[in-house]
Amino acid sequence: MTERRIRQLLERTPVDADAEERGWEVVRAAFAEREPIRRRPRLRLALAVAVAGAAVVAAALSPPGRAVVDAVRRSIGIEHAQPALFRLPAPGRLLVSGAGGSWVVAADGSKRRLGDYAQASWSPHGLYVVAATANELAALAPDGRIHWTLARPQIRLPRWGGAHLDTRIAYLTSGRLHVVAGDGTGDAGVEGLPAAARVAPVWNPAGGAQHLLAYVTNGGRVIVLDADRGSVQWISPAYAHPSALAWSQNGRQLVLATAARVVLFDARTGRERTLPVTGVRAIAFAPDGRLALLRPHAVLLRVHGRLRTLFVPPGGNAAGLAWSPDGRWLLTGLPAADEWVFLQTRGGRRILAVSHIVAQFGGFPSLDGWMPGA
Repeated sequence: MTERRIRQLLERTPVDADAEERGWEVVRAAFAEREPIRRRPRLRLALAVAVAGAAVVAAALSPPGRAVVDAVRRSIGIEHAQPALFRLPAPGRLLVSGAGGSWVVAADGSKRRLGDYAQASWSPHGLYVVAATANELAALAPDGRIHWTLARPQIRLPRWGGAHLDTRIAYLTSGRLHVVAGDGTGDAGVEGLPAAARVAPVWNPAGGAQHLLAYVTNGGRVIVLDADRGSVQWISPAYAHPSALAWSQNGRQLVLATAARVVLFDARTGRERTLPVTGVRAIAFAPDGRLALLRPHAVLLRVHGRLRTLFVPPGGNAAGLAWSPDGRWLLTGLPAADEWVFLQTRGGRRILAVSHIVAQFGGFPSLDGWMPGA
Protein backbone atom coordinates (compact mmCIF):
# COMPACT_ATOMS: atom_id res chain seq x y z
CA MET A 1 0.00 0.00 0.00
CA THR A 2 1.44 3.37 -0.99
CA GLU A 3 2.14 6.20 1.43
CA ARG A 4 -0.44 8.35 -0.37
CA ARG A 5 -3.13 5.67 0.05
CA ILE A 6 -2.32 5.28 3.75
CA ARG A 7 -2.58 9.04 4.23
CA GLN A 8 -5.97 9.14 2.48
CA LEU A 9 -7.31 6.34 4.71
CA LEU A 10 -6.06 8.08 7.84
CA GLU A 11 -7.66 11.38 6.81
CA ARG A 12 -11.03 9.67 6.31
CA THR A 13 -10.92 7.88 9.64
CA PRO A 14 -12.86 9.61 12.46
CA VAL A 15 -10.68 10.42 15.45
CA ASP A 16 -11.23 10.54 19.15
CA ALA A 17 -10.47 14.23 19.64
CA ASP A 18 -9.14 13.57 23.13
CA ALA A 19 -6.82 10.72 22.13
CA GLU A 20 -4.05 13.11 21.26
CA GLU A 21 -4.28 14.86 24.62
CA ARG A 22 -4.27 11.49 26.42
CA GLY A 23 -1.13 10.60 24.51
CA TRP A 24 0.53 13.76 25.70
CA GLU A 25 -0.49 12.93 29.28
CA VAL A 26 1.15 9.50 28.98
CA VAL A 27 4.36 11.10 27.73
CA ARG A 28 4.31 13.69 30.51
CA ALA A 29 3.73 11.00 33.15
CA ALA A 30 6.58 8.87 31.83
CA PHE A 31 8.87 11.89 31.85
CA ALA A 32 7.86 12.79 35.41
CA GLU A 33 8.54 9.23 36.64
CA ARG A 34 12.00 8.95 35.07
CA GLU A 35 14.93 8.46 37.43
CA PRO A 36 16.87 11.73 37.45
CA ILE A 37 20.61 11.59 36.82
CA ARG A 38 22.52 13.42 39.49
CA ARG A 39 25.14 15.76 38.15
CA ARG A 40 28.14 17.15 39.95
CA PRO A 41 27.58 20.80 40.85
CA ARG A 42 29.47 23.24 38.75
CA LEU A 43 31.15 26.37 40.05
CA ARG A 44 30.07 29.83 39.03
CA LEU A 45 26.94 28.56 37.34
CA ALA A 46 25.34 31.98 37.13
CA LEU A 47 28.42 33.46 35.49
CA ALA A 48 28.59 30.59 33.03
CA VAL A 49 24.91 31.04 32.08
CA ALA A 50 25.44 34.77 31.58
CA VAL A 51 28.48 34.22 29.38
CA ALA A 52 26.66 31.55 27.38
CA GLY A 53 23.66 33.82 26.96
CA ALA A 54 25.84 36.64 25.69
CA ALA A 55 27.51 34.26 23.26
CA VAL A 56 24.14 33.09 21.94
CA VAL A 57 22.97 36.68 21.41
CA ALA A 58 26.22 37.60 19.68
CA ALA A 59 26.00 34.53 17.49
CA ALA A 60 22.38 35.21 16.61
CA LEU A 61 23.33 38.70 15.41
CA SER A 62 25.99 37.33 13.08
CA PRO A 63 25.14 35.86 9.64
CA PRO A 64 25.98 32.29 10.77
CA GLY A 65 23.88 32.85 13.92
CA ARG A 66 20.91 34.01 11.91
CA ALA A 67 21.26 30.90 9.77
CA VAL A 68 21.07 28.75 12.91
CA VAL A 69 17.95 30.62 14.09
CA ASP A 70 16.33 30.10 10.69
CA ALA A 71 17.23 26.41 10.84
CA VAL A 72 15.57 26.06 14.24
CA ARG A 73 12.46 27.79 12.95
CA ARG A 74 12.34 25.45 9.97
CA SER A 75 12.57 22.47 12.31
CA ILE A 76 9.39 23.53 14.13
CA GLY A 77 7.63 24.99 11.09
CA ILE A 78 6.70 23.86 7.59
CA GLU A 79 9.43 22.94 5.13
CA HIS A 80 9.71 24.92 1.90
CA ALA A 81 7.79 27.89 3.31
CA GLN A 82 7.71 30.96 1.09
CA PRO A 83 10.04 33.71 2.38
CA ALA A 84 7.26 36.33 2.14
CA LEU A 85 3.52 36.60 1.54
CA PHE A 86 3.45 37.00 -2.23
CA ARG A 87 -0.30 36.47 -2.52
CA LEU A 88 -3.26 34.89 -0.73
CA PRO A 89 -4.31 31.43 -2.00
CA ALA A 90 -7.94 32.58 -2.36
CA PRO A 91 -9.68 35.84 -3.28
CA GLY A 92 -10.51 38.37 -0.59
CA ARG A 93 -8.83 40.67 1.93
CA LEU A 94 -7.26 39.58 5.20
CA LEU A 95 -7.36 41.75 8.34
CA VAL A 96 -4.68 41.25 11.00
CA SER A 97 -3.55 43.26 14.01
CA GLY A 98 -1.06 43.21 16.85
CA ALA A 99 2.06 44.91 18.14
CA GLY A 100 2.85 46.19 14.65
CA GLY A 101 -0.60 47.76 14.19
CA SER A 102 -3.59 46.75 12.07
CA TRP A 103 -3.10 45.74 8.44
CA VAL A 104 -5.28 44.88 5.44
CA VAL A 105 -3.73 42.32 3.08
CA ALA A 106 -5.07 42.18 -0.48
CA ALA A 107 -5.32 39.00 -2.56
CA ASP A 108 -2.19 39.98 -4.52
CA GLY A 109 -0.17 40.16 -1.28
CA SER A 110 -0.05 43.95 -1.07
CA LYS A 111 -0.40 45.30 2.47
CA ARG A 112 -1.78 48.53 3.90
CA ARG A 113 -1.13 49.55 7.50
CA LEU A 114 -4.18 51.21 9.06
CA GLY A 115 -2.48 52.60 12.18
CA ASP A 116 -1.26 51.78 15.67
CA TYR A 117 -4.24 49.59 16.51
CA ALA A 118 -3.77 46.38 18.46
CA GLN A 119 -7.28 45.01 17.80
CA ALA A 120 -9.60 45.11 14.80
CA SER A 121 -12.52 43.44 13.03
CA TRP A 122 -14.46 43.83 9.79
CA SER A 123 -17.88 45.38 9.36
CA PRO A 124 -20.49 42.81 8.23
CA HIS A 125 -19.83 43.29 4.49
CA GLY A 126 -16.18 44.29 4.67
CA LEU A 127 -16.81 47.92 3.79
CA TYR A 128 -15.24 49.23 6.99
CA VAL A 129 -12.97 48.21 9.86
CA VAL A 130 -13.43 48.85 13.55
CA ALA A 131 -10.09 49.10 15.32
CA ALA A 132 -8.97 49.94 18.82
CA THR A 133 -6.03 51.09 20.86
CA ALA A 134 -6.13 50.79 24.64
CA ASN A 135 -8.28 53.93 24.95
CA GLU A 136 -9.70 54.72 21.51
CA LEU A 137 -12.24 53.08 19.22
CA ALA A 138 -12.12 54.02 15.54
CA ALA A 139 -14.09 53.24 12.39
CA LEU A 140 -11.99 53.25 9.24
CA ALA A 141 -12.20 52.52 5.56
CA PRO A 142 -9.92 49.68 4.41
CA ASP A 143 -7.63 52.32 2.85
CA GLY A 144 -7.00 53.80 6.30
CA ARG A 145 -9.29 56.85 6.15
CA ILE A 146 -10.79 57.47 9.60
CA HIS A 147 -14.56 58.03 9.74
CA TRP A 148 -14.95 58.56 13.48
CA THR A 149 -13.28 57.90 16.80
CA LEU A 150 -14.50 57.41 20.34
CA ALA A 151 -12.37 57.73 23.47
CA ARG A 152 -13.09 55.15 26.15
CA PRO A 153 -10.85 53.54 28.79
CA GLN A 154 -9.45 50.02 28.42
CA ILE A 155 -11.20 49.05 25.18
CA ARG A 156 -11.13 45.36 24.29
CA LEU A 157 -12.42 43.06 21.56
CA PRO A 158 -14.53 45.33 19.29
CA ARG A 159 -16.90 43.43 16.98
CA TRP A 160 -19.13 44.86 14.21
CA GLY A 161 -22.50 43.39 13.23
CA GLY A 162 -25.91 44.16 11.81
CA ALA A 163 -27.55 44.71 8.44
CA HIS A 164 -25.94 46.51 5.50
CA LEU A 165 -27.28 49.97 6.35
CA ASP A 166 -28.03 49.54 10.05
CA THR A 167 -25.05 48.25 11.99
CA ARG A 168 -23.87 48.09 15.60
CA ILE A 169 -20.47 47.68 17.26
CA ALA A 170 -20.03 45.81 20.53
CA TYR A 171 -16.92 46.17 22.68
CA LEU A 172 -15.75 45.68 26.26
CA THR A 173 -14.31 48.14 28.78
CA SER A 174 -13.07 46.69 32.07
CA GLY A 175 -15.59 43.88 31.83
CA ARG A 176 -18.52 46.09 30.86
CA LEU A 177 -20.32 45.43 27.56
CA HIS A 178 -20.93 48.49 25.33
CA VAL A 179 -22.89 48.93 22.10
CA VAL A 180 -22.53 51.86 19.69
CA ALA A 181 -24.15 52.49 16.30
CA GLY A 182 -22.06 51.99 13.18
CA ASP A 183 -21.92 55.75 12.64
CA GLY A 184 -20.45 56.30 16.10
CA THR A 185 -23.60 57.60 17.77
CA GLY A 186 -25.55 56.34 20.78
CA ASP A 187 -22.69 54.70 22.64
CA ALA A 188 -23.91 53.17 25.90
CA GLY A 189 -23.02 50.46 28.34
CA VAL A 190 -25.50 47.60 28.54
CA GLU A 191 -27.26 47.97 31.89
CA GLY A 192 -28.59 45.35 34.26
CA LEU A 193 -26.54 42.42 33.00
CA PRO A 194 -23.52 40.60 34.49
CA ALA A 195 -19.99 41.73 33.68
CA ALA A 196 -18.39 40.27 30.58
CA ALA A 197 -15.53 37.79 30.49
CA ARG A 198 -12.54 38.49 28.28
CA VAL A 199 -14.09 36.65 25.34
CA ALA A 200 -15.05 38.48 22.16
CA PRO A 201 -18.82 39.07 21.83
CA VAL A 202 -20.46 37.91 18.60
CA TRP A 203 -23.36 39.15 16.47
CA ASN A 204 -25.89 36.95 14.70
CA PRO A 205 -24.74 37.15 11.05
CA ALA A 206 -28.26 36.30 9.87
CA GLY A 207 -30.11 38.57 12.29
CA GLY A 208 -31.29 41.06 9.67
CA ALA A 209 -32.94 44.09 11.24
CA GLN A 210 -32.85 42.46 14.68
CA HIS A 211 -29.48 43.06 16.32
CA LEU A 212 -28.93 39.89 18.32
CA LEU A 213 -25.73 39.84 20.35
CA ALA A 214 -24.16 37.05 22.39
CA TYR A 215 -21.50 37.45 25.06
CA VAL A 216 -19.94 35.44 27.89
CA THR A 217 -20.22 36.58 31.49
CA ASN A 218 -17.51 36.42 34.13
CA GLY A 219 -19.43 33.48 35.57
CA GLY A 220 -19.12 31.52 32.31
CA ARG A 221 -22.71 31.93 31.12
CA VAL A 222 -23.67 32.78 27.54
CA ILE A 223 -26.28 35.52 27.26
CA VAL A 224 -28.11 36.29 24.01
CA LEU A 225 -29.87 39.65 23.91
CA ASP A 226 -31.60 42.05 21.57
CA ALA A 227 -29.10 44.92 21.61
CA ASP A 228 -31.70 47.54 20.63
CA ARG A 229 -34.34 46.63 23.20
CA GLY A 230 -32.01 45.35 25.88
CA SER A 231 -34.17 42.25 26.26
CA VAL A 232 -32.56 38.90 27.04
CA GLN A 233 -33.45 35.98 24.74
CA TRP A 234 -31.87 33.24 26.87
CA ILE A 235 -29.09 32.54 29.38
CA SER A 236 -27.05 29.34 29.42
CA PRO A 237 -25.79 27.35 32.41
CA ALA A 238 -22.33 28.30 33.67
CA TYR A 239 -19.23 26.78 32.08
CA ALA A 240 -15.76 27.12 33.58
CA HIS A 241 -12.85 28.68 31.73
CA PRO A 242 -14.54 29.94 28.52
CA SER A 243 -12.13 30.79 25.72
CA ALA A 244 -14.07 31.57 22.53
CA LEU A 245 -17.56 32.15 21.13
CA ALA A 246 -18.74 31.85 17.52
CA TRP A 247 -22.04 32.17 15.61
CA SER A 248 -22.73 30.18 12.45
CA GLN A 249 -23.27 32.08 9.21
CA ASN A 250 -26.89 30.91 8.93
CA GLY A 251 -27.60 32.12 12.47
CA ARG A 252 -28.82 28.76 13.72
CA GLN A 253 -25.97 27.68 15.95
CA LEU A 254 -23.88 29.32 18.65
CA VAL A 255 -20.71 27.59 19.88
CA LEU A 256 -18.79 28.12 23.11
CA ALA A 257 -15.30 26.72 23.64
CA THR A 258 -14.10 26.02 27.18
CA ALA A 259 -11.14 24.23 28.73
CA ALA A 260 -13.15 21.04 29.31
CA ARG A 261 -15.62 20.89 26.42
CA VAL A 262 -17.19 22.54 23.40
CA VAL A 263 -20.85 23.50 23.79
CA LEU A 264 -23.22 23.69 20.81
CA PHE A 265 -26.31 25.86 21.37
CA ASP A 266 -29.48 26.15 19.37
CA ALA A 267 -29.26 29.91 18.83
CA ARG A 268 -33.03 30.37 19.00
CA THR A 269 -33.82 28.38 22.14
CA GLY A 270 -30.50 28.02 23.95
CA ARG A 271 -30.81 24.25 24.05
CA GLU A 272 -27.32 22.82 24.33
CA ARG A 273 -25.31 19.69 23.67
CA THR A 274 -21.62 19.16 24.27
CA LEU A 275 -18.63 17.77 22.44
CA PRO A 276 -16.03 16.07 24.67
CA VAL A 277 -13.17 18.03 23.16
CA THR A 278 -10.79 19.65 25.63
CA GLY A 279 -8.38 22.56 25.41
CA VAL A 280 -10.00 24.36 22.48
CA ARG A 281 -8.68 27.92 22.28
CA ALA A 282 -10.27 29.20 19.06
CA ILE A 283 -13.24 28.30 16.88
CA ALA A 284 -14.37 29.50 13.47
CA PHE A 285 -17.30 28.70 11.19
CA ALA A 286 -16.77 28.33 7.45
CA PRO A 287 -19.38 29.97 5.20
CA ASP A 288 -20.93 26.53 4.58
CA GLY A 289 -21.22 25.65 8.30
CA ARG A 290 -18.12 23.52 8.82
CA LEU A 291 -16.52 24.23 12.18
CA ALA A 292 -12.76 24.56 12.77
CA LEU A 293 -11.42 24.06 16.29
CA LEU A 294 -7.92 24.96 17.45
CA ARG A 295 -6.30 22.90 20.19
CA PRO A 296 -2.74 23.25 21.52
CA HIS A 297 -1.43 20.46 19.28
CA ALA A 298 -3.95 20.18 16.45
CA VAL A 299 -6.46 21.89 14.18
CA LEU A 300 -9.69 19.90 14.01
CA LEU A 301 -12.51 20.11 11.49
CA ARG A 302 -16.12 19.16 12.25
CA VAL A 303 -18.16 18.22 9.20
CA HIS A 304 -21.67 16.75 9.41
CA GLY A 305 -21.20 15.96 13.07
CA ARG A 306 -17.87 14.14 12.65
CA LEU A 307 -14.48 15.40 13.83
CA ARG A 308 -11.21 14.81 12.04
CA THR A 309 -7.71 16.15 12.47
CA LEU A 310 -6.93 18.63 9.73
CA PHE A 311 -3.43 19.65 10.76
CA VAL A 312 -0.86 18.85 13.45
CA PRO A 313 1.65 21.72 13.87
CA PRO A 314 5.23 20.38 13.85
CA GLY A 315 6.16 22.45 16.90
CA GLY A 316 2.71 22.60 18.48
CA ASN A 317 0.91 25.73 19.68
CA ALA A 318 -0.79 27.10 16.60
CA ALA A 319 -2.55 30.46 17.02
CA GLY A 320 -5.68 31.86 15.41
CA LEU A 321 -8.10 30.72 12.71
CA ALA A 322 -9.46 32.51 9.64
CA TRP A 323 -11.53 31.03 6.82
CA SER A 324 -11.21 32.25 3.24
CA PRO A 325 -14.47 33.75 1.89
CA ASP A 326 -14.96 30.78 -0.45
CA GLY A 327 -14.44 28.28 2.38
CA ARG A 328 -11.66 26.41 0.55
CA TRP A 329 -8.76 27.51 2.78
CA LEU A 330 -8.22 27.84 6.52
CA LEU A 331 -5.41 30.02 7.85
CA THR A 332 -3.62 29.48 11.16
CA GLY A 333 -0.35 30.76 12.58
CA LEU A 334 2.78 29.20 14.07
CA PRO A 335 4.31 31.97 16.23
CA ALA A 336 7.32 29.89 17.33
CA ALA A 337 8.22 29.20 13.70
CA ASP A 338 7.28 32.75 12.58
CA GLU A 339 4.99 31.27 9.93
CA TRP A 340 1.45 31.40 8.61
CA VAL A 341 0.00 28.12 7.35
CA PHE A 342 -2.79 27.96 4.76
CA LEU A 343 -4.65 24.64 4.90
CA GLN A 344 -6.68 23.56 1.88
CA THR A 345 -9.95 21.99 3.04
CA ARG A 346 -11.68 21.50 -0.32
CA GLY A 347 -10.45 20.59 -3.78
CA GLY A 348 -7.23 19.12 -2.42
CA ARG A 349 -5.09 18.77 0.69
CA ARG A 350 -2.33 21.27 0.04
CA ILE A 351 -0.50 23.05 2.85
CA LEU A 352 1.07 26.40 1.97
CA ALA A 353 3.35 28.13 4.46
CA VAL A 354 4.71 31.68 4.59
CA SER A 355 7.65 32.62 6.80
CA HIS A 356 9.08 35.86 8.25
CA ILE A 357 5.67 37.10 9.39
CA VAL A 358 7.13 39.27 12.18
CA ALA A 359 9.35 41.17 9.75
CA GLN A 360 6.40 41.83 7.43
CA PHE A 361 3.94 43.05 10.08
CA GLY A 362 6.14 44.39 12.90
CA GLY A 363 5.12 41.52 15.18
CA PHE A 364 3.19 38.26 14.97
CA PRO A 365 -0.41 39.48 14.47
CA SER A 366 -3.77 37.99 15.38
CA LEU A 367 -6.06 36.87 12.53
CA ASP A 368 -9.07 39.19 12.51
CA GLY A 369 -11.00 37.96 9.48
CA TRP A 370 -10.85 37.21 5.76
CA MET A 371 -13.52 39.02 3.75
CA PRO A 372 -14.48 39.07 0.07
CA GLY A 373 -12.72 41.66 -2.09
CA ALA A 374 -14.18 45.12 -2.51
